[in-house]
Amino acid sequence: MINFQREGSLSNTHAGRDFESLAQNYFVQQGVSLEKQVSLPLGVSSRKKGHVFDLGNTSDGEKMVVECKSHKWTSGGNVPSAKMTVWNEAMYYFLLVPEEYRKVFFILRDYSERRKETLGEYYIRRYGHLIPDGVEFAEYDKEDGSVRWLDVS
Repeated sequence: MINFQREGSLSNTHAGRDFESLAQNYFVQQGVSLEKQVSLPLGVSSRKKGHVFDLGNTSDGEKMVVECKSHKWTSGGNVPSAKMTVWNEAMYYFLLVPEEYRKVFFILRDYSERRKETLGEYYIRRYGHLIPDGVEFAEYDKEDGSVRWLDVS
């Protein structure tokens, strides 16, 4: 049986929550206060259903939603295809978010020596046509705690 558990973490859920906390702390350092688990009513018609974003701010100030993903290349250095489907789904939700919201996709920097690019760069190159206008990609480097904003144009 193959174990898809994140190495060094209690569970994938814990890894995701820990990464959300890293993202939240990053934004606090930038002077942006975000709450965890923020729900917005979204839909393609008049029927809307609440979608929960990892982080967000829906108050009168700068409205913002953030999706956090700490996915990596597979252990063999291959594309994590199922994870790319999850990223595509996140782009769809961003498409439905009202225009007055800032939309940030906060991802873990994972570099592939073989491919000479990060997973974020790969996604933008391969799936750029699915990224809605206005979505920002922030790539978090766990080694030094820095964030690089990727060009999605």
